[in-house]
Amino acid sequence: MAVKIARHPKKIALIGAPSSAAAFLAGSEKAPAALRAAGLVEKLQNAGFEVMDHGDCAPRLFADDEEHRRARNLPAIVAGLNDLKLRAEVAVKSGALVLVLGGDCAQVIGLLTGARRYYKNISLLWVDRDADLNTPASTPSGRIDGMVVANVIGKGAPELTRFWGEGALVREPDVVLFGLERLDPPEQDFLTRSPMRHVYLADIQFKGAEKAAQNALTLLHAETREFVVHLDTDVLDAGELPSVNVPGSGGLRFDDARAILWEVLKSKNLVGLDIAQYNPDKDPDGSGAKKLVELLVEALSGRLDSQEPSAAPTPAAIEVPAHTEPEPAVAANEALAPGANSEAITADESAAAESSSEAVDAPEISSSQTSS
Repeated sequence: MAVKIARHPKKIALIGAPSSAAAFLAGSEKAPAALRAAGLVEKLQNAGFEVMDHGDCAPRLFADDEEHRRARNLPAIVAGLNDLKLRAEVAVKSGALVLVLGGDCAQVIGLLTGARRYYKNISLLWVDRDADLNTPASTPSGRIDGMVVANVIGKGAPELTRFWGEGALVREPDVVLFGLERLDPPEQDFLTRSPMRHVYLADIQFKGAEKAAQNALTLLHAETREFVVHLDTDVLDAGELPSVNVPGSGGLRFDDARAILWEVLKSKNLVGLDIAQYNPDKDPDGSGAKKLVELLVEALSGRLDSQEPSAAPTPAAIEVPAHTEPEPAVAANEALAPGANSEAITADESAAAESSSEAVDAPEISSSQTSS
């Protein structure tokens, strides 16, 4: 059944996804409450947004789960994603920008699945230092947070790769990994063989945040295709935001993150944004939550200046009824030429790559997992 979705740039649909079940330690399940307590809703309203609060999903908590060491806490993760998916479907259909407050990185699967109910193809901008391309066959930790991108493109634990249905939730050529710094050699090898686009953190810092963001939007075909943004807060420099699960020095400064998000969030085809890995347990005075709220409100405000509400609904999507199997995604628009080494592939170079008709399967990753 076809539906028409009218975009409303001044509306934000807020969903809390309080989960640490996929994470490497507890605490991120408290993030939605901490960000709300820091005044997120009120500040968005004061900026001129109409906020539709869809509430919080039930908490899903970190556990060692020694019985399933290769893919820990899958039942809790899947239960949380089912909850989030239903809320995301309602939020996406409303035409508002969906803002998911996580939580662990796995929550993006629920947001993407909700969006795929209405859109045949969705692109993904993955803003993170880590590629998260591990699988149960390759990880010694078994933490799903290190496998999320692999799950999204159809690799890894069946409970997650089949959460959407048959086929990849997002096809490899439609993913842009943005801000990479921490990679296992097998992950690097996979990226040289895959049509998945990737931009290194050092390249962003060299070229400038605004230019790098504009290039990423070109790779996403953001002018013509709907997309979702995942922001792992550990991409930020630990000197400015230490309250994340896997902090590191040398990350993005807040000014750079603000410039990137300003460019990305004002796009008319942005469907949703999820925030992950902020850990209130490491932020006893709440200063990190206040910084993140300020960053989000300032960056989102660009939408108010750049877009006008649609005068009438436009045919923006295809609805997939719940009782049917989703349609397979169409062929890729572009692909990376396989690389011969692990040097950074810049956004400008990627934009000139030739088209590819299908994604390349990932080789088995066998080395130890990094901090991702």
